[in-house]
Amino acid sequence: MGRTQNFSKKAPEIERLHVNLAKIKKNGRKFEIVIDPDNAIRYKEGLIDDIKDVLIAERVFEDAQKGAFSPKSDLELAFPGKDELEVADIILMKGMLQLSAKYRESKREEKLRKVIELIHRNGVNPQNNLPHPVTRIQNAFEEAKVKIDDNKSAEDQVQAVIKQIQKILPINVSYKHVSIHISEKYAKKYYKNIHKYGRVLKEKWVSDGHYTCILEVPAGLYMDLIDELNSKTHGGAEIKLLDPKNHRFLE
Repeated sequence: MGRTQNFSKKAPEIERLHVNLAKIKKNGRKFEIVIDPDNAIRYKEGLIDDIKDVLIAERVFEDAQKGAFSPKSDLELAFPGKDELEVADIILMKGMLQLSAKYRESKREEKLRKVIELIHRNGVNPQNNLPHPVTRIQNAFEEAKVKIDDNKSAEDQVQAVIKQIQKILPINVSYKHVSIHISEKYAKKYYKNIHKYGRVLKEKWVSDGHYTCILEVPAGLYMDLIDELNSKTHGGAEIKLLDPKNHRFLE
């Protein structure tokens, strides 16, 4: 892996890096791995499957900021029979992510841009039925003192933000009603992803583990919903447009 760094027993220079970590505590000892935060999230979501693509260094640390590796005796006691890559997987999946301030700020700015883009795509000015210019939406954000929630996706907070800025900027949003069916292989893992795209009007778990629902989704998020479910379920989700008046299939 071209990105991997092999730190010496002590690597003080790591202290000067903007380090992103996953960490766990076992038997009174700390275990840490240095990660690529974007790939770490993709790995946890099942979008990539090689832990090496997550790790900046293929080692487990007791203090990554100081470049101090975990002693093999501590690793064997806490994770018997596991090599360091297997331990890294456990730390990432069961431990806690500690992301740098620089990374968190960059993701916050990225999320802010995404929310503005989604509102630009979904909302129209009721006076002329045209989208509001991005700069006008940005000004409304500033005037309304909109705060982006770090713990929610951009999609999950669009509707709440629209309500905030509607006091300043008149916006109408068009919606689609869709029927969603997820196979039992992916249902439990991904059904909650649906909720961030809109309002679930009806849902049902079928006895064999399938999940079905009817979702009211902003029109501009419809293709995003399809793209996400298709990529995560590998074709295990079926999405159909409905007539919003009687919920009969349109396609």
